[in-house]
Amino acid sequence: MINHTHSPERRSWVESAQARGADFPIQNLPFGVFRDWEGDEAPRVGVAIGDFVLDVSALRASLFDGLARRAVETCTEPSLNALFALGPECWSALRARLSDLLSAESGAGPERRAVEAALIPARDAELLVPAHVGDYTDFYASVFHATNVGSMFRPDNPLLPNYKHVPIGYHGRASSIVVSGAPVKRPAGQTKSDDAEAPAYGPSRMLDYEVEVGAFVGPGNTRGEPIPVASASGQLFGLCLVNDWSARDIQKWEYQPLGPFLAKNFATTLSPWVVTLEALAPFRAPAFARPAGDPQPLPYLSDEDDRRGGGFAITIETYLESARMREEKLAPFLVSRGDFRDMYWTFAQMLAHHASNGCQLRPGDLLASGTVSGRERASAGCLLERTWRGTEPLELPSGETRRFLEDGDSVVIRAFCAREGAVRIGFGECRGTITS
Repeated sequence: MINHTHSPERRSWVESAQARGADFPIQNLPFGVFRDWEGDEAPRVGVAIGDFVLDVSALRASLFDGLARRAVETCTEPSLNALFALGPECWSALRARLSDLLSAESGAGPERRAVEAALIPARDAELLVPAHVGDYTDFYASVFHATNVGSMFRPDNPLLPNYKHVPIGYHGRASSIVVSGAPVKRPAGQTKSDDAEAPAYGPSRMLDYEVEVGAFVGPGNTRGEPIPVASASGQLFGLCLVNDWSARDIQKWEYQPLGPFLAKNFATTLSPWVVTLEALAPFRAPAFARPAGDPQPLPYLSDEDDRRGGGFAITIETYLESARMREEKLAPFLVSRGDFRDMYWTFAQMLAHHASNGCQLRPGDLLASGTVSGRERASAGCLLERTWRGTEPLELPSGETRRFLEDGDSVVIRAFCAREGAVRIGFGECRGTITS
């Protein structure tokens, strides 16, 4: 729902929130978890505003009432899980009260002084994984990605017959989730080249990234009780950026017959800020327009509101920066620019399908969209597609080429939403650097 917190005229007394191209204006207010770089303070809940983190846990409870007070009381926890569990009414009440407190219209009184005292420069905050992720499920929701990858390995039958009927996914490894900025060690595993008689064990030589969007589950459901697609969106607190690192040579050897395993579970990087679904309301979009002849979703995956507004207009950019580029102070190389509206399945459909067999989803569970790829090569969300399995290498500004990732390479994913009549909001960045 669009409300006063989305107004383009709303300004904050935090001046950096008005900076051109700022990711975190007052219309955004994403939630995360942080601690001070110096000291041993416990992790606590914060909200991003301009170049600052608002320590929500430090705000007096007397600044809030009703549902907002109930919500703010969960912000002394070391994760967002307790807030996720409360549901949309509490989330909205807290966001609205924080917006009012940070608004330039709030006046220069004791309330503002109390909020000013809880502001920390972002450079002084160590950002952490925002939730305790009990379970992590990765989907495969881009028909373009599925078709491209399928055509590499099954040219005569690139898209398997179930793809357009059911959201495909697999269970990932929650213990391997790390926050943006954490190094990613090159994995080792079994690989087998086409001309080898037997597999060998060693470091992956075809290390890749996958650009994805993640959704955090809110209250969840009771085991055995499905979640209707019409109410699934209300089960999602917000979205973040995800890099599902992938070792393609390990994956090729191990994935049959049960799918991803060691090629995927060594690291998954998340951006630290969770952009609420309420902040994203102005950027809702229709679900992917299925071509004529494609099957319509079965009734348990079909909802008129989801067809009209189940998508999100999110522009996602991926940059590559080699160690040499950093030494030479060269700007990161833009590898791809994708659009989240290209996803064949909506998050509501993914969540409804996940719970359709009675699977219990709990606060803090993470659903990842799968690689966000579009029709064009420049919108491919991984190097496997962008370099077409390494046959069309990228040329970097340093003169280096890349088929897959080398040690020292940094991958940076950024995303934003922008449209006429609304204030641009961003997701921050999701960054990881490969180490040996």
